[in-house]
Formats: sequence, structure tokens, C-alpha cells
Amino acid sequence: MVILTLNCGSSSAKYQVYDWDNKDVLCVGIVERIGLEYSTIEQKTTGKEVYETRFSSPTHMEAIQLILKMLVDEKYGCIKSLDEIGAVGHRVLHGGEYFKKSTLVTDEVIEKLKEIIPLGPLHMPANIMGIEVARKLMPNVPQAIVMDTAWHQTMPEAAFMYAVPYDWYKKFNVRRYGFHGTSHLYCAKRAAVLLGKENKDTNIIILHIGNGASACAVKNGVCVDTSMGLTPLEGLVMGTRTGDMDPAIVPYMCKNLGVTAAEMDTLMNKKSGLVGLCGMSDRRDVAKAASEGDKKAQLGVDLECYRLKKYIGSYYAVLDGKVDAIVFTAGVGEMGETVRKGACEGLENLGIKLDLEKNDLSHCRNAETCISADDSKVKIFVIPTDEELVMTEDAYALMKGTYDVHTNFHYTFEDPNYVNKARARGLVGNLEKKPELAKIIAKPAK
Repeated sequence: MVILTLNCGSSSAKYQVYDWDNKDVLCVGIVERIGLEYSTIEQKTTGKEVYETRFSSPTHMEAIQLILKMLVDEKYGCIKSLDEIGAVGHRVLHGGEYFKKSTLVTDEVIEKLKEIIPLGPLHMPANIMGIEVARKLMPNVPQAIVMDTAWHQTMPEAAFMYAVPYDWYKKFNVRRYGFHGTSHLYCAKRAAVLLGKENKDTNIIILHIGNGASACAVKNGVCVDTSMGLTPLEGLVMGTRTGDMDPAIVPYMCKNLGVTAAEMDTLMNKKSGLVGLCGMSDRRDVAKAASEGDKKAQLGVDLECYRLKKYIGSYYAVLDGKVDAIVFTAGVGEMGETVRKGACEGLENLGIKLDLEKNDLSHCRNAETCISADDSKVKIFVIPTDEELVMTEDAYALMKGTYDVHTNFHYTFEDPNYVNKARARGLVGNLEKKPELAKIIAKPAK
């Protein structure tokens, strides 16, 4: 049996096929430019050459039709028949107050998701469209939704409420929801394994840093605070998003620029963050420009690291000064040694001590590494995230009727002997190029 996961964005559809019996990834792919003059697809099947082409995809219907066709393609595919698909897991941006854990899709569930569209107007329509198309093309296959917000539903009221008129919450659902939940869940569970502790006994600060970025405070194995809010705009400095700022800037700049609130929303989400500061959002470009003397790029580096450090400090306080580990994850967290260094610099008095040599060595998405100094009281881990695996396991368990909220549910990657086979294959090549990487690979504590 295989599990298909779909992550439908406004103009894209990412997918993965996972062999449940052999616990291995069979293929991954992405369709981009949906709705534009032409679309593209790239599919990587284990042991086969990469398939790439342009095609016409006015909607997600054509995109998913081609995805299903390519999965069973004799030359590039990974399965012989669509009948092998046991379940489909869909990533959904927002669960609102309705969905506190993953759930099977029904007509009623889709209607609830449509009610939440105002909380995520850029992402939710595409999420829902992907679900509806998949149900139409695979009517007999169980479909599950996995919400980015579900992991954060354990936050106490004092953490998720804003100091605004209470009616805003009751009538318009204004509160902190948090995002990147599947990533934070995976990293929290893996960190507990590396620490050799039960989830309920672990306190962790997770920094998911990609183009979008969020911090999460985990106390006794559950989320108690996170940096993103009603939407993914709040919190850390991001590639194109502002992160935290004075809300009075909005009416002030609307007046000065002569723009509408909707136009201002676009400016804050698409034209701000690092791209607004220095014209670049890719951290590799930013770091390179900064090293060559670009003052705006250096400001971008400094501001991002400063904000990260502020969140580490504030969450240290939220966790009552009892922190087992700091976890870096996602594209920049996994590969950006400059950002990791800046975020941890000066935190030695909190017991957070980075080993600079280990940090520079940790440039690999196929291994979990420990980059803290040997005498650091707080461990510093780099954990490559695996949101697709969380989606896969939730979808499988929902299909089998064994799923429950994460505090009552055991994932395969919580086993100390768990191995990601695809990453293990990739790590062989990494170690051939950089043998010294082996000395910082994190092992489950006994």
C-alpha cells in the first residue's frame, strides 16, 4: 500500500508517494505555474531519471490529473496502478477553531473549511480545490486533511489571545493560531528521541526558518506559544514578510503611499522582510552580499538574527528557564550556518553555547546534527524537517481508524531505531564528500 500526500498552493501542487509497507519514499514531485500561460512538472522517482515537461494547467484539476498519470507511467512512474493508493493526505493552512487534529474529509468538513477561507484567503481556496479535485478523481480513496494550525491548539488562552476587544475573538475568530505545525510536531518528537527523554518531559525551542519562518515554545511535549499569529505574517523576519511591527504603521503608510488596506497587506506579505530591506530573500544571496560589504544585506542578516535571539530569550522565560534543546529546521535552519551563529551568539549565560566548527560543518539535509559545544547546558540540534511523513502517518492512521491527537498517538519516527531510508541513501554521498560530518551526527541518547 502507498500513501499519496498533496500540498496545493495557489499556483502549485507538491506531492509525495510513500511505500507504507517498506517505509520508503517512492517519488516526489511538484507542479508549478498553475493557471498561467504554461505549467511545469518535475517528478523524481527513486532509481529513475527525472521527468520534466511543460503543459497546460488552467486549474488544479489538470495538474492533479497529470500527477496521477505520471505516478503510473511505465518509464517515470513509481506504482503500477492507482489502486495501490490507500489514502491521500492533504496539507491545509488553517483549521480555525474547528479542527484541533487531522481528520478524514467529508462534505461537512469541506463546508467547514470554506467557512475558514477569510482566515487564509491566499491559501485556503487552493487547499480546498486540491481536496475536491482529488476526491473527484479518486472517489473511493480515503482523503485526510492535516492542518498547519492543529499542533498549536494546546496553547493557553493567555498565549493565543490578543489584547483587542473580546468580541473580535467571539465574532471574527481573531486570535493567535500559529503555522508550520507539522514541522514543529516532527521536530519536537525527534528532539525528544535525541535527548533520550519522553515527550512529556521535554522543553524545546524550535526555529523553523525558511522563506516563511516561525518559532515555537514546547513545554512538556506540547506547544505553549508560537510566533505566527492570526496569519503567517507575524513574528520572525522572513524572506518577504515583515514579521513583528507596530500595527499603527499600516494606516500611517496607507495614507502616505495612497494605497488601500488590501494593497498594504500585499506589501507586508510580498515586498517586505529581507527583500524589502536589501532586495534579496534567498539567505545565501544575502549572506554573500553581506560578506562582500553590502550594508543593506548586512542589516538584513543582523535584523533576522536579532529577532531570532529575542524569541529564543522570550521563550526561555516562557519555559521557566528550563530548556533541553534549541532546534533549527527548514531550509535556512538546516543549511544556514550564518543565521544559526547569529541567533545563538551571546546566549552563553543562558547555557546555550554554539560550537562554531560544528556549526560550519552542519550543511546537510540528510542527517540530524548536534552543533552545541560539549559543555553547553542546552543542546543545539539541526533536525531536517519531514512534514510529508507526518501527513502520511496521519492519513494512514485515519484510514485505519487508529489516529488520535498527538499526545495520545505514536509516530514511527518516535522510535530510537527509526531510519529515513531516502535520507540514509543521500547521506552516503554527503559523507563521501565530507567525512568529518560523521562526528557531529546526533544519535538517540540512551
